[in-house]
Amino acid sequence: MKARASKLVWLAVIVAIGLNLRPLLTSISPLMSVILSATGLSFRGASLLTGLPVVAMGVCAFGASALSRSIGDARGVALGLMAIVAACAGRLFAGDAATLIASAAVAGTGVAVIQALLPGVMKTRFAARLPVAMGLYSASIMAGGGLGASVTPGVAARASWQAGLAFWALPALVALAVWLMLMRADALPHAPSARRATPAPSLFLNRRAWSLGIFFGLVNGGYTSLVAWLPAYYQQLGRSVSDSGALLAMLTVFQAASALLLPTAASHFGRDKDRRPWLALGLVAQLGGFALLLGAPLAAPIAAVALLGGGLGGVFALTLVLTLDHADDHALAARLVAFVQGVGFVIAAVAPVVAGIVRDVSGGFSMSWMMLAASLVAMIALNVAFAPKTYARAMRLRPAASDALSGPRGTRKIRRADRSFATRDTVGGSDRRSRLP
Repeated sequence: MKARASKLVWLAVIVAIGLNLRPLLTSISPLMSVILSATGLSFRGASLLTGLPVVAMGVCAFGASALSRSIGDARGVALGLMAIVAACAGRLFAGDAATLIASAAVAGTGVAVIQALLPGVMKTRFAARLPVAMGLYSASIMAGGGLGASVTPGVAARASWQAGLAFWALPALVALAVWLMLMRADALPHAPSARRATPAPSLFLNRRAWSLGIFFGLVNGGYTSLVAWLPAYYQQLGRSVSDSGALLAMLTVFQAASALLLPTAASHFGRDKDRRPWLALGLVAQLGGFALLLGAPLAAPIAAVALLGGGLGGVFALTLVLTLDHADDHALAARLVAFVQGVGFVIAAVAPVVAGIVRDVSGGFSMSWMMLAASLVAMIALNVAFAPKTYARAMRLRPAASDALSGPRGTRKIRRADRSFATRDTVGGSDRRSRLP
């Protein structure tokens, strides 16, 4: 019973943290027209307010392993929450573009640290129920995005647009407080992790790590583009600020539901940890959503956001589960998920910037929606390669050349085509080969 209560507390704290990872993005778009007027930003410049945090999420994720070794996972998560609190609170005094853009960079750095460190901890704590735990975590991220889009306009209407953006420092402060209490009460390890005796092989040389990173980047490219420009798209079609913000909020509701339900369904009904059919389902749903945005945006807006949100949320959560599935070793899984998020968020950051440039040039968003639909077709093709039987082979990291030839004196390792090894003992003139497992 005590163990069950401890897991419930853990899940509650993870939800509290997840709720704070997206409002810094989704609170911007409902107020975009007001921000543009107050700061003089162009559409291209305003795209940095959502694009720059995503770049920070990617670039800073590459340093997560070093941060974990220096201060520990728990303190790293606390540091990330502190950065979100400071960035959001600073927006209360933001009267110019430079301050807003700087706050976006700081908040994105905090989110990067949390997103890189938490999944590895979750794999350790919830190894037997990882898809369910990851689904709940992902759902809380999406729900936080919905709250950012729906609550911010109301706060801004009662106070100011700066207050609407700064409001999100409060829930981040609450999450920080409960995380610090968990560190103290649950004896959460927060010391720096032990250093490896020898450097770990680099994931930069692993093709599967890059494939997962590109896949994750395309998933989030659709998300960041919709968060940045969906309200502006519907405002261009004649919808009010509140109505367009409500559509974005509905999008995130469907994301949250799918992020929770699709991984759970994949866990219960999938075979041999094969996530591909469920990933394909989410990708096809997004294709249908973009088709409605292009063909009937005013006739069926709810259907469009339902398909887009359902596809995005489920694929986001399942991609993280798929990444963690590739490694049984918790340290390698944590490194892999940090690398995938690093590559993925850098790619995802480009999408809203490109959409903003296309909007400035063409005067509309139709071309951007078509580009995102094309990326979904590419993802469906790439998804075929992620068969469970390929996980172990794909994650056999290549060591440095000096490590590959090291061993007892007079022993030489030879890699064969079937990835087995043979040893030739040259001591005493013998020529003996033996097959190693």
